[in-house]
Amino acid sequence: MTETTTTESSPPPVRIFLVVVDDSPELKVALRYACLRARKSGGKVALLTVLEQGEMQHWMAVENLIREEQRGEAEQKLQKLAREVNQLTGTLPALYVREGTVHEEVLALIAEEPSISILVLAAGTDPEGPGPMISYYTGRGLARLRIPLTIVPGGLSTEALDAIT
Repeated sequence: MTETTTTESSPPPVRIFLVVVDDSPELKVALRYACLRARKSGGKVALLTVLEQGEMQHWMAVENLIREEQRGEAEQKLQKLAREVNQLTGTLPALYVREGTVHEEVLALIAEEPSISILVLAAGTDPEGPGPMISYYTGRGLARLRIPLTIVPGGLSTEALDAIT
């Protein structure tokens, strides 16, 4: 008699959509797109904000106060956005606050967190171009990405986003 072995298939990994939080008007478009895609695919959202390092090294005490203030503001913004993510997806996002340059910190986080599976950016609507993040990641930074990059047109309406996701 032959014995059959059943292998339990493990559930597919959860797709995590990374959104970079900045002050651009396109952030809302990228965030909504990521949330709707996460909800429909059983995924989650991760939010990253990067505090740019100052150049006031000779005023270290002032620099530390400014950094603390920036961190507090960034954390408040992330908490507000986390509530929006929760409303749209029913789950809480992973929150990350980093210091450094945005391009490098995005790549570092992706390298450190293997569960992050898609980087979502929204293109700027200015005639000058899509924005520095998209220009970087579609240019010299593309070779350094280990995950797909989704670029959402920054001028999409809520209705258009709902229709395409």
